[in-house]
Amino acid sequence: MSDSVAVVWDEALRAYDFGPGHPLAPIRVQLAMRLAREFGLLESPGVEVLAPVVPATLEQIADVHDLEYIAAVQRASLDPRDADAGRGLGTPDDPAFLGMHEASALVAGATLAAAQAVHSGRAQHAVNIAGGLHHAMPDAAAGFCIYNDIGVAIAWLLAQGVQRIAYIDVDVHHGDGVQQMFYDDPRVLTISLHESPLTLFPGTGFAEETGGPEALGSAVNVALPAGTGDQGWLRAFHAIVPDILEAFDPQVIVSQHGCDTHIDDPLAHLALTVDGQRMSYEAIHRWAHRYASGRWIAVGGGGYEWVDVVPRAWTHLIAEAAGTPIDPQAQTPEGFREFVAQTLGRTAPARMTDGAHPWPKPFDQGFDPADPVDAAILATRTAVFPLHGLVADPDPWF
Repeated sequence: MSDSVAVVWDEALRAYDFGPGHPLAPIRVQLAMRLAREFGLLESPGVEVLAPVVPATLEQIADVHDLEYIAAVQRASLDPRDADAGRGLGTPDDPAFLGMHEASALVAGATLAAAQAVHSGRAQHAVNIAGGLHHAMPDAAAGFCIYNDIGVAIAWLLAQGVQRIAYIDVDVHHGDGVQQMFYDDPRVLTISLHESPLTLFPGTGFAEETGGPEALGSAVNVALPAGTGDQGWLRAFHAIVPDILEAFDPQVIVSQHGCDTHIDDPLAHLALTVDGQRMSYEAIHRWAHRYASGRWIAVGGGGYEWVDVVPRAWTHLIAEAAGTPIDPQAQTPEGFREFVAQTLGRTAPARMTDGAHPWPKPFDQGFDPADPVDAAILATRTAVFPLHGLVADPDPWF
């Protein structure tokens, strides 16, 4: 299905590091890239690795971040003791560290490189698993995110004249920073499936958040109850996303693939498997071709089970984008397992599957209003679908 794929990777991206004990450890990205390489994905026909990465410029970062905030990041980057907690810096979530500005600008530059590769036609798809810092706000750090690399890339695409960009966020946490940056811009559609804000950070992402007065319907939020697994999540995904994409008619799809929806993730409460996550990658790849002429930019995001989940999930993502999906029953390569044992003293997963076989039960074939997942789906459809000329409420069954 793919023509050409750019994978953005530079060992220098590991400098985005909040220090020992922080959940967002660079080892998780390193392990994912190691597994992808062991599978031969980076040498596959049509795959180009883009390196070295060039940092985003101050002007590019300032397209979505306040100058005062950027200055605060620069000060804390030179002296972490000068961190401004009022702007989210120097907090437990976002500890200040030496070189923080440069490391954050490099992550933004990597996602920008992915966007530039797709926009120029150099690649049809582009992947930067080191990116996905979707919580960074225009004027503050939040949720392990300093600069919003996704926002920087979307702003750049808009500046090139792209008129319709669809952003799909499948992280367990609401994609609040990206939503806020483009909340009143009808050129950007933000879709986020996440655990309910009633039970998880950041406390936003209710179905009623549908866009600013100049862009009603441009924000789509599906707030799923804690404990939702593959079946319910995929049901919601397919009940919302393709209809909205068809109505919006995007020219480019940008997707964030935080894999902290997994049942083993220590920071959240959804219950997906790697198999369910892989199916979401397949769907977004398919929709990129169906609705956006194949133009697809994919980034990483959250994911805090470093060994068992993140490497397998994002290797499946790279493989899907490359058009060479990995058989879920495939064994993980011996070289990867040895690296995990030597580096972390842990046993790596033996196969690329969790042994699940989910499938999305179609919502339009009937739903149960008393079911919490179906109620969440219906809340989103009711809030947003009429704004796109779509029917919100198929016939229920009881």
